[in-house]
Amino acid sequence: MILLPLENGPFPPFNFLRIAPNYEQLKIKDLCMAKYERNPDVIAALSDEEFWVTQKSGTERPGTGKLLYNKEPGLYVDIVSGEPLFASSDKYESGCGWPSFTKPIEEAHVKELRDTSHGMVRTEVRSLYGDSHLGHVFPDGPRDRGGLRYCINSASLRFVHRDDMESQGYGAYLDQVEDIR
Repeated sequence: MILLPLENGPFPPFNFLRIAPNYEQLKIKDLCMAKYERNPDVIAALSDEEFWVTQKSGTERPGTGKLLYNKEPGLYVDIVSGEPLFASSDKYESGCGWPSFTKPIEEAHVKELRDTSHGMVRTEVRSLYGDSHLGHVFPDGPRDRGGLRYCINSASLRFVHRDDMESQGYGAYLDQVEDIR
């Protein structure tokens, strides 16, 4: 397969062959990646807390996030750009007070940056296209699932239920979404 630069991005998604095994039958426009971007209109519509968390690298109070206890199957996307970040099947109860995940659904959509704020050294997690502050990643997650804990603010996420994923353009991720363990 030859990968050509496309209008909306350089290459098809990493799991493209699994998404479209009969890629020869698709038109070039069908190969374009979804366009995720930092949208000023969406940023202007954020609640005060969502803005503070995503744009000012804030942190919501532990135990208060609307998605902390969510156990529905689906996808967690960046509230600003819509880029897919985490699957419900990778969410677990860590007891830290924020939604925790073992890994991103698309590693390329998550940036990790050194954070020395608050007198400590941590690894900040930001979305690639939205550049939203998501939270932090720590090396104290479940060892049998990779050992990482992505500690993420609910205010930076929008949850897309499995039943709505296809209609909202996330159908390619359905095979990666299961009920929470």
